[in-house]
Amino acid sequence: MGVDVLTFIKFCVKRRRIYWTYHINMRLKGRLISREAILSSVDSYEIIEEYPKDKYLPSYLVCTEYQTEVIHVLIAIDSANDVVTIITAYRPDRDEWEKDLRTRRRR
Repeated sequence: MGVDVLTFIKFCVKRRRIYWTYHINMRLKGRLISREAILSSVDSYEIIEEYPKDKYLPSYLVCTEYQTEVIHVLIAIDSANDVVTIITAYRPDRDEWEKDLRTRRRR
């Protein structure tokens, strides 16, 4: 991909070039995370993990801040079609993540 991945993700989200999976729609409701939280926090997106060989498309775990909370969003990129897919979102578990909520704890 010729363009920076984070720039591409932000571009797609800001222009609403997004597919929302069935999975994310179910998870958002159960986890009390709004689409607005994901969409409006785009300027604070930070890639914290990369999965270039993910099942269907390269995906990236993005950390973002909405109001006073940290949210992780798994986003797959489809650069050929200029679209991203939001796969899941959650509030990071402090037992699994370091204090910064951006670094996974070693087991």
